[in-house]
Amino acid sequence: MKKWNSVFANLAISYIALVLVIVLLLCSVFYIYFSKSYEAELRTKNQLILENTAQTIEATVLQRVQQIYLNLSLDKTVDIRLFADSSYKSNLSKAIDLQELLQTEVAGSSDIVYAVHLYYPKQNIMLSSNYGLQFNADQGSSAVFFADWMNGMRGTKQSHLWTPARLIPQDIYASLPDSKGETLITYAHSYPFQASGENNDLMIAVDVKESAISKVIRNMMPTQYESTFILEPSGSMITGSASRSPDFHSAHSSSFIETLLSKAEAGSFNDTILDEAYAVSYQALPSTGWKIYSALPASFFYQKLIFVQKLVLGICVMALLLGIVLSGIFARANYSPIKRLVGKIKDLSGHTPDHAANAFKLIDKAFIRLNDKVSSLEDTLEANSSVIRHNVLLNLLHNRYTPEKLAEELPFLGINQPYSHYCCMIVNSDQAFAGLSSRDQQYATYRMINQLQGASLPEGHIIAEELPDKTIVVVVFAKKQCDALLEQLCQLLIAENKQQFQLESQISQGCWVQDIINVHKSYSEAQALRKYGYFLPDLSILKDRALLDRENRVEEIPQAMLVRFKEKLHARQFDEIVTAIDQLVKIMQEGIYAADYCRFILTNTVFVYSDYLKSVRYKYPDQGNMDLYHQYQELHNIYYFRNWLVESITAFLVQIEKRNNDRAITSVEAAKQYVRSHLSDDLSLEKVAAQVFISPKYLSKLFKDENGITYTDYVTSLRMENARALIENNNMSVEQIASTVGYGTAAYFIKKFKEKYGCTPGNYLRQTVKQA
Repeated sequence: MKKWNSVFANLAISYIALVLVIVLLLCSVFYIYFSKSYEAELRTKNQLILENTAQTIEATVLQRVQQIYLNLSLDKTVDIRLFADSSYKSNLSKAIDLQELLQTEVAGSSDIVYAVHLYYPKQNIMLSSNYGLQFNADQGSSAVFFADWMNGMRGTKQSHLWTPARLIPQDIYASLPDSKGETLITYAHSYPFQASGENNDLMIAVDVKESAISKVIRNMMPTQYESTFILEPSGSMITGSASRSPDFHSAHSSSFIETLLSKAEAGSFNDTILDEAYAVSYQALPSTGWKIYSALPASFFYQKLIFVQKLVLGICVMALLLGIVLSGIFARANYSPIKRLVGKIKDLSGHTPDHAANAFKLIDKAFIRLNDKVSSLEDTLEANSSVIRHNVLLNLLHNRYTPEKLAEELPFLGINQPYSHYCCMIVNSDQAFAGLSSRDQQYATYRMINQLQGASLPEGHIIAEELPDKTIVVVVFAKKQCDALLEQLCQLLIAENKQQFQLESQISQGCWVQDIINVHKSYSEAQALRKYGYFLPDLSILKDRALLDRENRVEEIPQAMLVRFKEKLHARQFDEIVTAIDQLVKIMQEGIYAADYCRFILTNTVFVYSDYLKSVRYKYPDQGNMDLYHQYQELHNIYYFRNWLVESITAFLVQIEKRNNDRAITSVEAAKQYVRSHLSDDLSLEKVAAQVFISPKYLSKLFKDENGITYTDYVTSLRMENARALIENNNMSVEQIASTVGYGTAAYFIKKFKEKYGCTPGNYLRQTVKQA
């Protein structure tokens, strides 16, 4: 009896019984369930193939076509808006460069692209890579081949569209019908990017070869190629109808199309086509809104079931035999760790079992002691409940919970009663904390959180936590929606922070939600409003829902306002620069522009200023090259930005003026030195200016400002002084002296000498000899 009660015997019997039960269950379940599961597996495989096909079409065709639009719209070498205004007639010569650009784009993607067209609606002009320049593009016999995308764009409020497939003859201008041609799908997009189709300056259209999409389908789904099609949202056939199984597609009823279009992005369903049951799989193409679908006969999913069922039976029999053999092996193998476990327990406890049956009792006692350890661990977790609550709140704010998971972890938030309304607020103290040490910041944050969570609310509850970005998030739980409660809470927090810490806090309020799982929506609104705190630092509470409307606006600040700052900066007109900055700040505060767009404009303004400093090789007197972008990142509101930028430009203008004055004095001295060393050479203003690397006009002005005489008078005076010294030495003739001091003829030299000293060189020499 001891032998049959041993651990090894119990394991062996358990394994054999388990194998018998499993094999019997397999035999029963496979016949009942496997048919459907195998069918589902085949459908899943078919759906996966269709999904891969859709992704391949996206990557190799659709996204490449959209990239062509981006290449053209961002190209800096040629102005694609060439014919966008009434001055187009003067730009006809530039149309060749633009057409070459279009032809280059077509050549680079000739495997998928047939042609690229630029259409200017207001002038009714089209420039095509294939057909050249066409006036009155929507008229004439050839206009029918472009009417679908031209008219489609005129009638849409969206910025782009895809047309169904259509046959384009090789020669669109031929009067006779042409059986040869290319089946094309056109992608049209407005320019500028955000403009709608009915309100734009330019349409960019890319003709895509339908054969490129069909080739992908044929390569990815060769056996299903004939029954695979693509539909657009309106139900029109994008590709497939003209070249593959027209009888099969014509059998599709309108109800079939409606059913297909009403489905989600991917899936499958059953339908009857041509009196035969079909399994239809479909997959959405995200960038276009099309749906690719494939219909396979239902019999395809059942052909292999009989063979599979027989195979399952054979496997079950083999599993039964093999399971019995393996039971003994596994029993012996698994007995070894149990034996080692018993030995370990014996070593730890000092207890020695009398026989093998005592092993389970010994393990049971060990697990009882382990349970005590687990209880101690639970106490440790309770002590760390604040950390757990912080993580639960972060997951809730970032929408990482399913309803089931949230219900499981909601108790960690410490909510003892049900609430029906929830609101999220964010306390932003970046500006106030900027002057505090990290220790003082931590203390202030800790006091704020304790103050909020200790607040007593009638029929309400507050949870406050510090976020990783050092802001404080506050979640208000209430029985009913009460805006006055939020107002009172905000005023209390702002007043306490100002009184206790002298901090100017700013609070953004999200909307009320009626389900705790939707708190992330309120948090998202509060985050969106918080961005506008940078531009509206005077508002202590951000709750105006009109600010959220700015998030969806696509309007841009007038380009002239941005260009004005750059022009005035280059002109170094300080008052005008300050006016441009103030106007920019005002329009960002009072305008309708999104916060992220405004921050982008401010960043671009800093880059414009930084690039200008680099262009003039400006260096800060004390600090060398400064990282202006890093300084800008540390500014906490738009007022700080305005003052910082004005102060920086003021210092720049002072230093650059000083640098110019020093440079002017240096240039004049260099010019004088050159004149003194080359009196016999050509000393024209242009030549000397080139020697000191400044313009002749600027050199003339510098001479006048620094010496009080013109450059010409200076050179003449210096030559006359040198000539007088040579005459006094009485060693050279007049002609030699004239040549030495830079005069080509003695007569002209004598004339200048007489104007300077009132006598000729000969008279001056005789007077000198007489006086000696």
